[in-house]
Amino acid sequence: MAGIKYTTKDIFEQDFKTTMRGYSKEEVDEFLDEIMKDYDTYEAKLKHLKEEVSRLKSQAPSSLSQSAPQPAMATSRSERPEFRSGTATNFDILKRINRLEKEVFGKQIVEE
Repeated sequence: MAGIKYTTKDIFEQDFKTTMRGYSKEEVDEFLDEIMKDYDTYEAKLKHLKEEVSRLKSQAPSSLSQSAPQPAMATSRSERPEFRSGTATNFDILKRINRLEKEVFGKQIVEE
């Protein structure tokens, strides 16, 4: 992997010089063991996420063709795109939040 300097094997095989007033070798070894466990967990999660990305990418072309959004020409409030389930875009959601904030906090917003 690019950018990763040490593997768990490198950490395991690292040997430190001992000095008169140095750190406790047992404490350092225990800490490095914990780092190795975390590193292994990180690598396993990364591998799992890469597999999931690959799986989702392979599914993407088939799911896009099945659920192509239809343009909405609705005029009543309940038929607007932002109120139909599953078709609200981020912009529609932000517009709705903005309207709700004006209703709830309208007087406070005007006063500020």
